[in-house]
Amino acid sequence: QVQLVESGGGLVQAGGSLRLSCTASGRTFSSNTMGWFRQAPGKEREFVAAISRSHGTTNFADSVKGRFTISTDDAKNTMNLQMNSLKPEDTAVYYCAATRGPRIVPGRGKNDYDYWGQGTQVTVSS
Repeated sequence: QVQLVESGGGLVQAGGSLRLSCTASGRTFSSNTMGWFRQAPGKEREFVAAISRSHGTTNFADSVKGRFTISTDDAKNTMNLQMNSLKPEDTAVYYCAATRGPRIVPGRGKNDYDYWGQGTQVTVSS
């Protein structure tokens, strides 16, 4: 089993930045794919970004391209999401997700992922 724990959420003004981290523990997989999803109140959980640790490829939602970057620190089994130029519409609970196995292209669907964290709140004030 894999446990995922998110950190780094909080309250920030529009235009500001936050850095989210997701640390994996348990039976971790060094070549899997890790990603971020978010869910705003009353909305479906949506894809934000993902990275294939086996191939180094990334995938971003159109709404965050150019503002968010994703990276991993394999030594620490950690994935980071750097969020810049934040907007009020980025307000949501952000969830970390991970697959069991490798992917050439990181998936965008919830069903592409096998493990989930509990989420961390990000609030962007206008």
